[in-house]
Amino acid sequence: MTPIADPPSTEARMLEIVFPDHTNHLGTLFGGTALAWMDKAAFIAASRYARRTVVTARSEQVDFKLPIRQGQLVETIARVAAVGRTSMQVEVELVAEDLLSGERELCTRGHFVMIALDADGQPTPVPPLASAPG
Repeated sequence: MTPIADPPSTEARMLEIVFPDHTNHLGTLFGGTALAWMDKAAFIAASRYARRTVVTARSEQVDFKLPIRQGQLVETIARVAAVGRTSMQVEVELVAEDLLSGERELCTRGHFVMIALDADGQPTPVPPLASAPG
């Protein structure tokens, strides 16, 4: 079978269940765990888009709007929103879902800047962002 090249993907989605070891004394998701999940999704989205090794350069403006509670399903959605010469701005959202009712709420939103690296660990160009997501 001949592989077919798809356009670069600009999105990554991950699912997690919030277990007790993910929570603080109030039964809500640790902020550090939320940031780790968001950084991982940003890494995957940027890696899939650039098809290069990527690293996090910075996280910006992370807003914790609503608490995420133990037992909820969390969908982490990362999208490459803008591209520079070697950098990618990735928007990431955490959406909590009650598994019994199906109710979903946007709880956390943040922006991450990822840098593409070449084989020597130096910043390397990434393709321009198409107008429509891939």
